[in-house]
Amino acid sequence: MAAEEELLHRQALSMALHQHQLSQRFDGSMSRRIGSTSSRRHTDPLANNEKKVVESLENIKFRRVVLIHGEGFGAWCWYKTIAQLEEVGLLPTAMDLTGSGIDLTDTNTVTTLTEYSKPLIQYLEALPEDEKVILVGHSSGGACLSYALENFPEKISKAIFLCATMVSNGQRPFDVFAEELGSAERFMQESEFLIYGNGKDEPPTGFMFEKQLMKGLYFNQSPTKDVALAMVTMRPTPLGPIMEKLSLSPEKYGSGRRFYVQTLDDRALSPDVQEKLVRENPPEGVYKIKGSDHCPFFSKPQSLHKILVEIVQIP
Repeated sequence: MAAEEELLHRQALSMALHQHQLSQRFDGSMSRRIGSTSSRRHTDPLANNEKKVVESLENIKFRRVVLIHGEGFGAWCWYKTIAQLEEVGLLPTAMDLTGSGIDLTDTNTVTTLTEYSKPLIQYLEALPEDEKVILVGHSSGGACLSYALENFPEKISKAIFLCATMVSNGQRPFDVFAEELGSAERFMQESEFLIYGNGKDEPPTGFMFEKQLMKGLYFNQSPTKDVALAMVTMRPTPLGPIMEKLSLSPEKYGSGRRFYVQTLDDRALSPDVQEKLVRENPPEGVYKIKGSDHCPFFSKPQSLHKILVEIVQIP
């Protein structure tokens, strides 16, 4: 069974790499591809609504949407979202954070949020001066959004927290999960899910939930095929970045346009906890997805898509 699982894992990673290479090739020809797709659909009456969305997005100034995954995930988890956003003419980019997805960095060596967020930082640094992006962060990926808002406020048009760790100044991303997992100190001492990459005598370096628990926490409403993909593709999460207290200022982070998307059948980050986050750190707008587990990009992709498009269109 272990050998079979390893083979499946390698095949999934190979597919993810192939998808990544394809997306790189599409980058320069995206507008032509979108144009030809929409022109074919003029004769399809079922595509009228989508055609209206495409037309309404034509005058949007900032069209780049950067998708940031949460703990254990990678760029691969956004495959439905990417396809849907491309269909309406937006320019989505999903990236692997350091030690995630197909990034080859050993998770155990990733100790800071800066290091974990490096792919996002490099992307933002390379943006032209007059370009801004819309960031979408899932789960603990919300900490990367907060970090980016603090360090690159001029590069970010909007930040969308998707059932995410929208922390306040001085808070750790882990603190958001404390109601489900216990205090950070207790988790570090007692959790059976910790990984000791430097040996048992050294502090833990990462964590990964057991598969059956993960299915119940993250995927209680997700399609079986997506759960199967996740089971062979998810990787351990580095512990350092989510245990780091964020320093967020009113002048930088506070000036950003934040939006929060709540998932109402979420067992990993309960609706009550999400409501508390919104209450303590109010964003510009709050949206709710009924019947969604912690992974709306799997369980409610169409509802998520509609919300993302709506937020993109807000002046």
